[in-house]
Amino acid sequence: MSIAKGGLSWIVTSFLLTLIFIVITVFSDGLTKIISLFIAVILLLISFILLLFFRDPQRRIGDDIVAVADGVIREISEEKDKDVGASTKISIFMNVHNVHVNRMPIDGRIKDIVHLNGAHLPAFKKESENNERVISIIDTEIGTVKIVQIAGTLARRIVPYIKKGDMIKKGEKIGIIRLGSRVDLYLPSKKIKSITVNVKDKIKAGEDTIAKIND
Repeated sequence: MSIAKGGLSWIVTSFLLTLIFIVITVFSDGLTKIISLFIAVILLLISFILLLFFRDPQRRIGDDIVAVADGVIREISEEKDKDVGASTKISIFMNVHNVHVNRMPIDGRIKDIVHLNGAHLPAFKKESENNERVISIIDTEIGTVKIVQIAGTLARRIVPYIKKGDMIKKGEKIGIIRLGSRVDLYLPSKKIKSITVNVKDKIKAGEDTIAKIND
């Protein structure tokens, strides 16, 4: 299994610190030995947690419109969005244990991408829409699609893999939100035949179909 872009430095740093405290433990005694051993164990645990968090498994790309993120569907609603117009919003909440690499839901060209600073409220709250976020506007065969990657309480960094003008295929990686958060997907309602997921469903980015396109 590969490691997500933007995660390797975190993992290497954690393992190096673990190694340093293991060496201190070996060459010390008394209280220093006990304390350094304790720290080494904690750092080793953190290292394995980071390995889990930054994993980037291969995915079989699904049909029609696919999930943009791993996690649980927290909301499906009809919205009047300023960029998309009449739209169906599908909101996905990602826990710490989920894969946090986000993927393209449909083929398209990145029309615009904007990084906005903001708060770091829990991602499941309505007010989290004002958190730090990255907004991607995409031209697709069904019209304008919008992806909003939202940072949460622990997620302090959204790392886009894409830039304005890029042509991205469905299922390709578009970025990562470090340490859990939420992604909102806005689809043009008139182009959607049906939504194939329900609130509380667990989904995988790039693999699970979340909506079918009008013929």
